[in-house]
Amino acid sequence: MCRGWSVEALVTVVITDDDSPMFQIPSTHLVERQAKMAGLPWIEVRTVGQTPHDLAALEQAFGSLDVDGFVSGALRSDYQKSRLERMAERLGMRSWTPLWHQSGHDHLKGMIDHGFEIMMTGVSAEGLTEKWLGHVLTPESFAELASLANTHRFHVEGEGGEYETLVIGGPHLEDRLMVDGTVHWDGVRGHYEIH
Repeated sequence: MCRGWSVEALVTVVITDDDSPMFQIPSTHLVERQAKMAGLPWIEVRTVGQTPHDLAALEQAFGSLDVDGFVSGALRSDYQKSRLERMAERLGMRSWTPLWHQSGHDHLKGMIDHGFEIMMTGVSAEGLTEKWLGHVLTPESFAELASLANTHRFHVEGEGGEYETLVIGGPHLEDRLMVDGTVHWDGVRGHYEIH
């Protein structure tokens, strides 16, 4: 949108199984509300989290849209980026990954500094405890997260699956999501179940 492009829809891959090496699972059901707050149509693509079914369903959905490309949030995963690029090539579309190889630290800090409200909805890295579940990052808590990432050697932006997030507010949204949930913690990892 900031580049003046016409954004036609938000597309979400909803995984029906328990895991996916390709797509996020927690809180994806809320993207529909984010799309409404951004004034955009929402397209849900339901699939199991297994290769090649995950991309086949997405490819079929894109095939029915009148668009010339798509934007993804891949930051470091060659697995994700290469599979999306091959799919785009098959469809004759462009795949754009504007965050590719940016500094995870600078990217996340920049989002917080520019008014994005980012809630942590899942944690699975050493150093991240149940206190982070349901927490909305602030400049102060980001500094603590960055210190923990340095100490425990995980990606501060969560790109390695160390944690999952949900944007509940930001400059691209007309409103903010009001969420309530329950913390589920097993002593090592956990998630924030949004009601």
